[in-house]
Amino acid sequence: MPQTPHVETHFTSGEFVRDIVIGMSDGLTVPFALAAGLSGAVPDTHLIVVGGLAEIAAGSIAMGLGGYLAARSDAEHYEQERLREQREVREIPDEEAREVSKVFQSYGLTADESAPIVEALSKRPEAWVDFMMRFELGLEEPEPRRAFTSALTIAGAYVAGGFIPLSPYMILSNAWRGLLFSAGVTLLALAVFGYIKGRFTGAHPWRSASQTTVIGALAAGAAFVLAKMIA
Repeated sequence: MPQTPHVETHFTSGEFVRDIVIGMSDGLTVPFALAAGLSGAVPDTHLIVVGGLAEIAAGSIAMGLGGYLAARSDAEHYEQERLREQREVREIPDEEAREVSKVFQSYGLTADESAPIVEALSKRPEAWVDFMMRFELGLEEPEPRRAFTSALTIAGAYVAGGFIPLSPYMILSNAWRGLLFSAGVTLLALAVFGYIKGRFTGAHPWRSASQTTVIGALAAGAAFVLAKMIA
């Protein structure tokens, strides 16, 4: 009887999506909150646009740099741990073999069942180190250009998100009207973004959409009220 070939589909772009989520969520929320706060204090949309553009520039640089440093830190940590594992495999192979056996025993294998696998790994030092890095320490080797790619992705997503709440102020001359239109397009964008994020990350799409929308609305509302109180 013919069988349909089994094809597994797994989502493998988690880090890229995570960077987009980080940049886009902050890019939508922070400039939106800033523009809303300025709308409560000044009637001139020109000042709001200038302030918003300055925030987008500063925010994208800060977020991109943060992503770069985080990725570099992960890469450096991986390299340090790999050097340590290489040294331990070379200097204390018996102890490392026991650790490999414990890993297999945690999956239900007995010491006797895991012994041949441990013996085979001990003859392949690099594979042995790879195994320890992944299954003992839970570390995956970072991509060589991960830091640079992460910085560009986060910064670009921040800029793209930031122009959505700011665009109505660029078109309209009245701050109050700009706020109303900005709130409409930004909350819609947050809902769409949250829904798509939920679909990609495996979370419930509508719950993700509602969460991002509520957070953005609360941030903008708080900024607007504070600005009104101070002004």
